[in-house]
Amino acid sequence: MPHHQTVSVAEFAVSGPEAGPYGITAGPDGALWFTMVHHGRIGRITTGGDSTSYVLASDSGGPTVITAGPDGALWFTEFRGHRIGRISTGGEIASYALPTAEAGPFGIAAGPDGALWFTEASAGRIGRITTEGQVTEFPLPLPGAFPSAIAAGPDDRMWFTMNQANAIGAIGHAGDVTVYPLPTPDGAPVGIARGADGAMWFVEIGAGQVGRITPDGGIDEFPLPDRAARPHAIAADGSDAGGACWFTEWGANRIGRITADGRIDEHGLPSPDSEPHGIALGPDGAMWTALEIGTIARLAAP
Repeated sequence: MPHHQTVSVAEFAVSGPEAGPYGITAGPDGALWFTMVHHGRIGRITTGGDSTSYVLASDSGGPTVITAGPDGALWFTEFRGHRIGRISTGGEIASYALPTAEAGPFGIAAGPDGALWFTEASAGRIGRITTEGQVTEFPLPLPGAFPSAIAAGPDDRMWFTMNQANAIGAIGHAGDVTVYPLPTPDGAPVGIARGADGAMWFVEIGAGQVGRITPDGGIDEFPLPDRAARPHAIAADGSDAGGACWFTEWGANRIGRITADGRIDEHGLPSPDSEPHGIALGPDGAMWTALEIGTIARLAAP
């Protein structure tokens, strides 16, 4: 039987249910920053639960994934607006159009090179943007791959999921891409994060599994108790010693936790059908997740 640790969950209302809180990240200011995908807003919430939000120029750009940049600001993708956005901790917003039309930027993460790297889901490319806003794009070897989430690896490469190609990719600074196919058909990987164990951890929304890939391409897969749970995003818990990863079960209204050796715990969310999307480690050591019903939840692990 899985060992169930007690996790206390607090929920903070940040918007109406129609705004769609989606991506979330820890900011450099000790607060958490999140996107409201349907309202064209970026939100900020303190660890005490006080929230504010900032309106983007377009309410239909679809701000999606957000990450802390190397410049002390937050950077985010606009999936429907085909732009990369930047917001300072004071709320000043800048926006950068992408060279490729209809690129569909989705995931974004800071790289070891002082730039931001992002996926162009609809264009099948990986993009790189400097903090001054200069964009380079790299094509992927697989057409229609739908690259989704992206994260910095332990090996100086950026690692990303290829949702429609059923593979994990790694890209070097020069744009060289290595493809690692998944053993399970139709896994449809989405979220990816670097674990404390020197591997990348990812979730397969199609197969209901958590995966682990080492820098040399070795893959392990761990089936969830509920294969229909639709795991979406994943984040490491920040502890160095045998760190675990936490992931959202978008279809099952739960948050899961997986240890480095593959043991899985699951925790139900208090509000029904809350549709958890992004998840991030907060500056307070708790895990924070964005729920599409209009709330941000804080999970205090023991």
